Amino acid sequence: MRYVPENPLIVQSDYTLLLETMGPHFRPCRDALARFAELVKSPDYVHTYRVSPLSLWNAASSGMTVDEVVGYLEQYAKYEVPPNVPVNIRETMGRYGRLKLYKDPRGLRLESVDPILMTEVCSLKPVIPLLGARLGDNAVLVDPGNRGELKQALTHAGHPVEDLAGYRDGEALDFTVTQEMKNGQPWALRDYQRLAVETFHGDGLAQGGSGVIVLPCGAGKTMVGIGAMARLNMKTLILCTNVTALRQWKNEILDKTTLTEDQVGEYSGEMKDIKAVTLSTYQMLTFRKSRNDIFVHFGLFDKENWGLVIYDEVHLLPAPIFRAVAHLQARRRLGLTATLVREDGKEADVFALIGPKRYDVPWKDLEHQGWIASASCTEIRVGFSEEDRIRYAVADDREKFRIASINARKGPVIESLLEKHTEDRILILGMYVEQLEFLSRRLNLPLIEGRTPQKRRDELYERFRSGQDRVLVISKVGNFSVDLPDANVAIQISGTWGSRQEEAQRLGRILRPKQGVNKASFYTLITRDTVEQTFGEKRQLFLTEQGYAYRIEARE
Repeated sequence: MRYVPENPLIVQSDYTLLLETMGPHFRPCRDALARFAELVKSPDYVHTYRVSPLSLWNAASSGMTVDEVVGYLEQYAKYEVPPNVPVNIRETMGRYGRLKLYKDPRGLRLESVDPILMTEVCSLKPVIPLLGARLGDNAVLVDPGNRGELKQALTHAGHPVEDLAGYRDGEALDFTVTQEMKNGQPWALRDYQRLAVETFHGDGLAQGGSGVIVLPCGAGKTMVGIGAMARLNMKTLILCTNVTALRQWKNEILDKTTLTEDQVGEYSGEMKDIKAVTLSTYQMLTFRKSRNDIFVHFGLFDKENWGLVIYDEVHLLPAPIFRAVAHLQARRRLGLTATLVREDGKEADVFALIGPKRYDVPWKDLEHQGWIASASCTEIRVGFSEEDRIRYAVADDREKFRIASINARKGPVIESLLEKHTEDRILILGMYVEQLEFLSRRLNLPLIEGRTPQKRRDELYERFRSGQDRVLVISKVGNFSVDLPDANVAIQISGTWGSRQEEAQRLGRILRPKQGVNKASFYTLITRDTVEQTFGEKRQLFLTEQGYAYRIEARE
């Protein structure tokens, strides 16, 4: 019976992995597991991972082999790896690529070397309407219009498709990436950004051309998008989370490429310019006058001969955009995100419709190289007043969470943190607008929330960037794609239930590299012994997987 006491990993027969955090091999084992397993929970001494079909298919699509996965398990296992685990990992990873989609003079052709598998696929009820005529034992015709929906249905059925049908080239767009910015400062893609572009592009025909690039917040995902555009030189549609992000993209494109103002258009509530590079928002494309009406601006997807569609913060794709993407499979698609975690469980749809994960860099790797700031994470637990304890005790679950989140005793803690960080640039982040408004009035701090007009948002962001305002209070509208490079302290006073991606994005607001001391501080205020504490532990999972440790402080 094998027993290696210094090894940190216990592999269980139900595909859960227990990782001890105190041993000498914890960090390399954690980094290996992040490539093919999902973190489930992370208390202090033992982290729990799960190996899932989707985690293995993403590993396979990124070039990881079965032997590598099994090799890592055996290398770090404290005890014998249960014999069923390697067998089923081999079988599950082996499914990726057993079904391949090719171009055919008659449309598309779904093919497998296994005629029994093809018979099974052709018998699946959700798949039958999406298939055409059978072509012998090993292939079946597919209407090009069903390409995305077929991949989606087969992924859900446990049969991921390797899409080798290639793409239709969009209208040519001749431009290059510049060697210096408009202010004369030299710049170039970093090595990992260049590798991400090349990995996405692949051979430019069938291998590559669609998929997701995963990079930490602050690591320059926009630069990867610009690099992909320059690699393809085709008309491009870029979808962003909000107008602030849209304009940041536009400024970066104009600053770092030879594209000019008359080639880069904004399609938003304020203007409807469709140009060689067009930027819009998810909200714009999913707008409709009433629930039963059509999506007014959906035609943007089909109006122009796009060669590339970029989905910024792809983990946030709304359901209507998924439906549109299903019909855009002939166009190259690039998803950019810091985390593929979706709280609605639709990671498989991102895999099927945008493409598999093509490139991923652990956050701590880039921190050690100095490309993002080194961050310390602190959870500060505060108590209730006697009155609030009584209110909390008799409330329903949703109200319990609200009462804990807006706990008045967080106020003095916020003030003490502001006094501690008098020389720093601070973001105060929260979910409940009434809580943020009270804080803004009490401390005389500027506030950005959903009702803040875009012009006012831009003014406040610029005041913060220039140093006129040292502290900024922001609601959920600041979770994504807001470029505030000098922010080095974040105080999270309330959050969206157990949202792991929100936690990651909020930390990401302060991770852009700093001049001098390249460090940042992330504080989360939690009401102890409440549902907020329980949800807080779930929120931290993704960052824990990336190697961040939360220090716990108790306050009265």
